[in-house]
Amino acid sequence: MNENAMSNDESAANPPEQDASPDAFANLRREAEENWNKYVRISAEYDNFRKRSARDVENARKFGAERLAQAVLPVRDSLEAGLAASDKADAATLIQGQEATLRLLDEALTGAGVTEISPKGEAFDPNQHEALSLLPASHVDANTVLEVVQKGYRMNERLLRAAKVIVARSENGD
Repeated sequence: MNENAMSNDESAANPPEQDASPDAFANLRREAEENWNKYVRISAEYDNFRKRSARDVENARKFGAERLAQAVLPVRDSLEAGLAASDKADAATLIQGQEATLRLLDEALTGAGVTEISPKGEAFDPNQHEALSLLPASHVDANTVLEVVQKGYRMNERLLRAAKVIVARSENGD
């Protein structure tokens, strides 16, 4: 052990006598008050931060779907207009209106980060597809999606609904 380490250990064990003067006591009291005031300010800042964060989370819950709702409102308006015109329009015009409304809805969903899962011809993936049945098929490999009964959807890479599919199995039942 070196001399400095020894002298530090000794000074910790035997602290030097403190100056007991009134000025030294006043300085210590002032320093303690400053530390207390710092603590109170930091505590208040932390409390405000905690409340602000809780309020932000609550607002995100309340208004998180606002962008999607704003995008879907034109779809609702289009459906309403189609119903109002249904007794006056011919079938071709109604079909065009439905196609336009479907495009509006697709745009709204895409804007919200929703993507379609339509895996026809792809390998079956149990993480994204729900097999409704297995059918023998010689023209494709086993475990290939033959038909999509209901499309699936994911939002920002998170599965919302699995695609319901019919899957090929080999001719011999494997």
